Amino acid sequence: MVTLIVLGVVLFALVVLALAVRSVVARLPRLRRAAVALQRRQAEAEALRSAAEGLQERAGALQERAAVVQERLALIKARPGR
Repeated sequence: MVTLIVLGVVLFALVVLALAVRSVVARLPRLRRAAVALQRRQAEAEALRSAAEGLQERAGALQERAAVVQERLALIKARPGR
């Protein structure tokens, strides 16, 4: 009699485990698609980051050139006879 109760409890636990595994396995394709989409977005973000860094470098260079031009304009305006 005890053997039947233990066997029933074990079978019940296996059925519950099988149902849990089934629900997880059913979600795997959606999770895989979501992971692929996130990887794609990460690649896009990396590309945008590198582009932003390039633009930042260009802006720094342009700022330096603007400062040089401003200094030259100040020198030209400060010349005597103007």
